Amino acid sequence: MKDLRDYSLLNHNTFGIEAKCSRFLEYASVEEAQQVAAILRQEKAPLLIIGGGSNLLLTKDFEGVVIHSAIKGHEVLTAEDENHVLLRVGSGEEWDGIVALCVERGWQGAENLSLIPGDVGASAVQNIGAYGSEASHIIYKVEAVELATGLVCEIMADECQYGYRQSKFKTEWKNRFLITHVTYCLKKQAGTLNIDYGNIRAELDRRNIKEPTLKELREVIIDIRNEKLPDPKIQGNAGSFFMNPVVSREKFEELLAQYPQMPHYHVDDTHEKIPAGWMIDQCGWKGRSLGAAGVHDRQALVLVNRGGATGADVVKLCEQIRKDVAERFGIQIYPEVNII
Repeated sequence: MKDLRDYSLLNHNTFGIEAKCSRFLEYASVEEAQQVAAILRQEKAPLLIIGGGSNLLLTKDFEGVVIHSAIKGHEVLTAEDENHVLLRVGSGEEWDGIVALCVERGWQGAENLSLIPGDVGASAVQNIGAYGSEASHIIYKVEAVELATGLVCEIMADECQYGYRQSKFKTEWKNRFLITHVTYCLKKQAGTLNIDYGNIRAELDRRNIKEPTLKELREVIIDIRNEKLPDPKIQGNAGSFFMNPVVSREKFEELLAQYPQMPHYHVDDTHEKIPAGWMIDQCGWKGRSLGAAGVHDRQALVLVNRGGATGADVVKLCEQIRKDVAERFGIQIYPEVNII
C-alpha cells in the first residue's frame, strides 16, 4: 500500500493541472483497501476517491486524503447461461485495455465505449457512456469495501440506480465504498451491433463496411474519437466537459421550430436529448479561449488547457459558456467533470 504525504496530483488528472493533496493512499488488493478503510476511520479528514483522473478538475490543493485503486487483473467467471460470459476486473485496470480484451475475444457489449479514458472502477461510478451505450448496460455487479466497517460488499447492478452519467456511488453512496472489482456481463456471440449513433454508420459506409465485426466497429470508433478529441498527453483536457441535456418534448419542439437542423436523440415519448456541444458551437465558442483555457477547435464539448491554465481558469470558461447557452436556448447545461 502506498501512503504518501504532500503528494502531487499532476499525474493523476488529465487536465494537466498542478495541485497537491495532504495525503495519498493507494491500495492494490482487497486487504489493502481494508487497511485504507481502517486508516480513514482514524484520519477524519476530507476524502477524495479518484480513478484515472480523466473526469477531474482540480481548482486548488486538496487539504485531505486522496484514494486511488491499483488493483489489477481479470478473470472469467461462469455465467448464468451459455450465451454470456462474466468478466471480473480489478478496479485499477485501464478501461480501454479491457474493451480491447473483450473485442479480441469476440465478446460483445463494450465496443462502443472504446478509447474512453480512465479506470475500471470509475466506469461503475460515473456510468461512462458513448455512441448510444453505457457501462451500466454490461455491469453485472460491483465489489467494494465499506469504509465505515471494512466489510467486503457485493452490490448488484440494479442496486446502483444507474442513469445518464449517474449512479448511487455519486449521490447517497459518495465516499462510502472503495471499489475493488467490477464484473461485466458480455455476449459470447456478436449479434446486432449499435451503429446508429453519431456518425458511426456514415464512417462505416465510407469504408464500404455493411456488417462490421466487433474489431471493425472498435477501429471506427477509435478513429472518430481520435479525429475530434485531443490527446490529453498533448493538450490537457477531461474529454466531454458537459452532460448532454435531456429536455421535455415541448421544449424540444419549440427549439426545433427555430433550429430545423438541430441534432437530437430520442429518449422516450416525452423527452429528447440535445447535444450540448452543438449548442456551445451555436454560441460561437468552438475554438475560442478565455485566457489559458479554451474550447477545442474540433469538438465544442471539450474544454482544454492551452498551457498553464489553472482550475479556476477552466471554471471561469465553463460558467461563461453555461451563461451563454442558457441565454440563447433557455437550457441549463451542467458539467460532467467532477470539480474539486
